[in-house]
Amino acid sequence: MLFQKNNCSWMIVGLGNPGSEYERTRHNAGFRTVELLAQRAGVKIDRAKFRALLRPAELGGSRVVLVKPQTYMNLSGEAVFLAGQFYKIPPERIVLIFDDVSLPFGRVRVRADGSAGGHNGVKSVLAQLGTDRIPRVKIGVGEKPHPDMELADWVLSRFTRQEEQELPTVLARAADAVAELIANGVQSAAGKYNGKT
Repeated sequence: MLFQKNNCSWMIVGLGNPGSEYERTRHNAGFRTVELLAQRAGVKIDRAKFRALLRPAELGGSRVVLVKPQTYMNLSGEAVFLAGQFYKIPPERIVLIFDDVSLPFGRVRVRADGSAGGHNGVKSVLAQLGTDRIPRVKIGVGEKPHPDMELADWVLSRFTRQEEQELPTVLARAADAVAELIANGVQSAAGKYNGKT
């Protein structure tokens, strides 16, 4: 059964915006990482439910559900809440993958908890779940090039050609960090992947 309630012990959520116009933007690094995890698991995240696209898969020795909210970034928490309720997965077993403008491009950082750091998708998830104790894998997309540039314009911009060439390696590292987190915990994943480029 695809939507069996108790067969998944983790939920892996890539944050992003649906639609081809957002596909290659900085804000969709989370989508692209969860898609890579699906590719590795030999599945497609293509089942529409809970205001998201999702698919159960095997990862790090556990049964997980891979999720791409389809609400647009600022309402991501709605999909995460609904799917989490259905699968009965507590917040500490929901892993968020998302872009971070405070990290240099290509840097990956694993954290057990923390604030939204100005990220509207994360802010929505924390508000819906009522806790900040949600593990996350952050992908550095670099800070905006000019102080007067709107943050929204920056995160909705595309990666440069050079960055796009390097991105597969970056996303692979983020995906590896998620698998390590599932298999051996946040501390192990942070020790192996934080600060690495």
